[in-house]
Parts: sequence; structure tokens; C-alpha cells
Amino acid sequence: MRISIAKRSASSAKDASNKAASPSPPSGASSRYPFTVEVSDNATVDDLKAAIASNVKSMYPDRQRLTFGDKKTVLESGDSLSKYGVSNDDTVFIKDLGPQIGWQTVFYIEYLGPIIFHYIVYNFPRIFYGVSFEHSEIQRRVYLLVMAHFVKRELETAFVHRFSHGTMPLMNVFKNSFHYHMLSGLNLAYWVYAPASGQGTALAAKLGNPLLMAIFTGVFLFAELSNLSTHITLRNLRPPGTRVRRIPHGYGFDMVSCPNYLFESLAWVAIAAMTRNLAAVLFLIVSSGQMYVWAIKKHKQYRREFPDYPKSRKAMIPLIV
Repeated sequence: MRISIAKRSASSAKDASNKAASPSPPSGASSRYPFTVEVSDNATVDDLKAAIASNVKSMYPDRQRLTFGDKKTVLESGDSLSKYGVSNDDTVFIKDLGPQIGWQTVFYIEYLGPIIFHYIVYNFPRIFYGVSFEHSEIQRRVYLLVMAHFVKRELETAFVHRFSHGTMPLMNVFKNSFHYHMLSGLNLAYWVYAPASGQGTALAAKLGNPLLMAIFTGVFLFAELSNLSTHITLRNLRPPGTRVRRIPHGYGFDMVSCPNYLFESLAWVAIAAMTRNLAAVLFLIVSSGQMYVWAIKKHKQYRREFPDYPKSRKAMIPLIV
């Protein structure tokens, strides 16, 4: 089966269903669009991407976004070309997504930043505050909990997560990392570990109520373990090396589509309540807001993809939204 590969333009959309009449480009011209590739009659989207990559070396499969037809239907990896009605001499349009980076690598980078910032600010206060002082019990507690959270995320990245998308645009790693490195890393660490709430201060005495610290610590640990449980459930839904999607069930999932986001938000509620610090509240608002957006998107995708998806489930917050 012969497929023409072209870049979409305002005029090319009108010709999306036109047949390709030109022969394969001569040697040395394979990087020019349009060009033609040969695939088997029962080829998959992955086969087509591999054929394109063999013609244009820089366009490795993860860098390609393929669409077909006037509706610009995206050809998803793992599907057959016949699913989308692609046949001999049809035109498929390609978009260069730019240099890519693996999602697992992105996660490692994102979570490493807060670990480094919290470690440095907590252990080397003279660099940031110009004085040395003894940390209060509330500061020690928050340091241990925050470090445990991000170490847990690194371990989940290594041993639990199975990613539905292999890569993301390289430049996005800087935007994603800013969220973690600055808001939950440097900004949170600087204000929470400051001398103003160090050992012997009025603020430390106010925040260091043993009963409240025990309650908030308990809420945090409950949220973290619950979050881990939901991640394991999601992992078990997807066989290794696949992008299979199924309806999740079990702890948390019978209430909402994204209990992992619910429990992570709850963990940061505990940190914000424990510290009563504006930096912690800021990160709680920003991170929970972003997770809410993701939850709504995933909830709609579940309902669109699975006709029998439970109608009583909310997206992120039980009984509300």
C-alpha cells in the first residue's frame, strides 16, 4: 500500500482525500514534502511512522503527529490504518512535534528539584538567611514529610508508573519543572524553614501544638498511602509495553475518576494546614487547580471512550465535581 506524506496547509486540507499520483522521491530528496512510503495492506500507525522515519531520519516516531482527512483525525499509535479508513494512494498529513524527551525522564527531573532545594535550604540556612539557627519541631516535621513525598514520587516513577505517552516536547520540561522546582521547591522551602518559625520563636510555639501536628501528619500519611494505592491500581490496568486503557475500579475509583489527584491534593492540604504558610497555600492552589483541569479532561475522555463508564462518578471531588 502506497501512502503520500504531506504537511498540512490551508489548501492541502481540501485535498486530504485526494489520491497521490507522484512516485517516490529520488534519493537525497526524501526530506522534501510530499513524499511517498510503502507499507503493507494491514499496516498499523506504528508501521507508517517507522516508514516515515526511514525516509526522514530526524522524524523519529515520537516526533510525528499524523492526521487524516478533512476532520484532521489523529492517527493513534497501536491502531491499524484501516481503522481510520486509510487506503492505497491516500494522503496522510504530518506535523513535527519537535525534539522529544521521555516522560519518565521528565518525572525524574521534576521531582529531583524539590528534593535538592529542600535539602539545601534546610541544612544550609546561613546561605539563604545569613544566620544559623535551630529548626523547630514543626520545621523538622515538614522537612521529613515533604522529602518523603518527593522520594516516593521518584520511586513510583522508577517502579510503578506505566506511561500512556512515551514522550513530550523537550521545551515543556522547563515549564513543568518550574512548577515543582520553584513553587514546591525553593519558594516553599525558603518560607517554611525561615528563622521566623525556628526553635524558640512565638510562631514555632503557635504551630507546634502536638495534637494538631499528629492530626495533620496522620492526614498526610493517609493521603500519601492512598495515592500510592491508586497508582498501583492504574499500573495493573496496563500490561507492560502497551498503551491499553481500561475502566479503573477499586479503592477511590468508585467515587471519582482521578482519586490519585484527590489524595495528592489532600496531602498538600495537610502541609498547608500544618505550616499555615502562604507559600504552602500558593502551591496547594496552583497544584490542585492544575490537577482539577487534568481530572476533568481525563473524566471526559473516560466517558467518551467507554459507553458503560459509571455515571455516578465525579471527576476529582466525591459528590461535587
